[in-house]
Amino acid sequence: MPEDNDEQERNQVYGLISVLFWAAFVLAWYKYAQPNWLSTALTLLAVAPMAYFTYMVASYVPRDEDESRLHGLKPVLRYIPVIKKPDGHVSFKMKMTWDLVILITYFALTNVMIFGLDQQKTLDLFSEFRAIMAGASGSIMHLGIGPIVTASIIMQLFAGAKIIKLNLTKDEDKAVYQSTQKLLVIIMIFVEAIPQVYGYLVPDSGFISMLDGISPGNGQLLARLIIVLQLFAGSYIVFLMDEVVSKWGIGSGISLFIAAGVAQAIIVGTFNWEPIQNSVIPSGALPKTVYYLTHYSASQMANGGFERMFLSQPNPIVALLGTTTIFLVVSYFQSTRVELPLSHERARGARGRYPINLIYASNIPVILMSALLANIGMFALLFWSHPALQNFPILGHNPLLGYYEPGSTKPSGGLAWYLTPIRGVGDWLLPLAYPTRYLQYTGHGWWQVLARVIIFLTVMIFGSMIFAVFWIETTNMGPRAVAENIQRSGMQIPGFRRDPRVLEKVLERYIPAVTKFSGAFVGALAAGADLIGTVGNTSGTGVLLAVGIMIQMYEAMGKEQMVEMHPMLRQFFGKEG
Repeated sequence: MPEDNDEQERNQVYGLISVLFWAAFVLAWYKYAQPNWLSTALTLLAVAPMAYFTYMVASYVPRDEDESRLHGLKPVLRYIPVIKKPDGHVSFKMKMTWDLVILITYFALTNVMIFGLDQQKTLDLFSEFRAIMAGASGSIMHLGIGPIVTASIIMQLFAGAKIIKLNLTKDEDKAVYQSTQKLLVIIMIFVEAIPQVYGYLVPDSGFISMLDGISPGNGQLLARLIIVLQLFAGSYIVFLMDEVVSKWGIGSGISLFIAAGVAQAIIVGTFNWEPIQNSVIPSGALPKTVYYLTHYSASQMANGGFERMFLSQPNPIVALLGTTTIFLVVSYFQSTRVELPLSHERARGARGRYPINLIYASNIPVILMSALLANIGMFALLFWSHPALQNFPILGHNPLLGYYEPGSTKPSGGLAWYLTPIRGVGDWLLPLAYPTRYLQYTGHGWWQVLARVIIFLTVMIFGSMIFAVFWIETTNMGPRAVAENIQRSGMQIPGFRRDPRVLEKVLERYIPAVTKFSGAFVGALAAGADLIGTVGNTSGTGVLLAVGIMIQMYEAMGKEQMVEMHPMLRQFFGKEG
């Protein structure tokens, strides 16, 4: 048809424009950087796939007005390595085995340091978010779960804003969404790895000299390339391990890694007897408390001992109390739920309840929000101090975006400072309560400290609320998907007609409101814990996530055991086999 031909020709033009955009990008970079032949070849090798992907999307002709252009990526998406789903039911014992194997592998990989890296000169851009981003600084797991979560953020924002028209209730669209997210993970690994290698992950001089002997003049470039490839290998292994846990184990690999890292940091922060640097005082909260009580006199305790024991970093008693409080609060609210009565249409007397947890969106919104703030902090630091980016127009070396002291990854001011997590009462309460004594250490006025508290709380609460809504819609946990799942199981709400539309209207009274509340609640809880402080420098978000993950893991294990004992329940829970 003529209209179809016109649309195809128009989309071909769009595809050519996208290719010309990447060509202009390469030319501008070439003129700016004036690279040698090897750098040029590597850049073309990296840009060529991006140009191809954008061409396929831009030139794709949708079969109808509701189809997304992302379907144009199908010829590429089918070649992305993935973990195959099990053909049948996986036993509880086997799932637990896979979780344990993956966890041991994760801890082992965090101790595999990057070959050819100068560990003394390395800066960790995610130091403020390390407990949440998982991984270990200077290891092949340096990027942690950052690329995975960042890709998830981008896809959720695009899907939630209807920029990509994908109906996630359809199997075909859902498969395209998940495959595109996997492709985006690969892209984000390089997006996060390359800027760090060109500024903060410094190659060892001896390693560079060795490579110069192989290719004169290209030693530093080759050293950086090898480090980037190691980071890619480590990050992609994390991605595959997450898929193994999701498909063959219990829970989520990302959640498992976060909980393991936070638990380790909390134990070390609580019981570590190693002394603080240049001191004989233990760094752990409990050993430090015992030391003060046994070595300080009553007058010494009154003249600063109690303050150092309860409030001073690292690991003060108030942080231990804050960590314990978060554990108890999350444990209580995690078990609070609204239960809808259900009955089976055929089995008379067979009744049950569908639970809608008060923390319905789980801890995923906080993970996504923290990853977003981590990326803002990372790029603020890159634009401030990176040799190639600090001259970038408007953003480069702009103190409004964020400014840093030499050798520091913690912002001293600007937007990044207001969005960086607050680490305990020493960062805000003491400067506000005793400005003459503590405010000078912040380098800011009292109104700036107060504004930082308000802005950080507001961003965490509303950001987590937005991500909660997006998460529910993209994971088939919305009213329509839940109604269809209950309908397929043969259950219905007593007193209502057995119709998915009727059931959906009933669920719409609860799920949207609970989703928004749960997002705001976990955001406020995480930010509040940051204000109080936590042991092990895990951050309030890290403790919140770890507690929530462990509770969910316990509930998932109980559900798996129940399914193991009663195979008929697999249909209701959507299990295979």
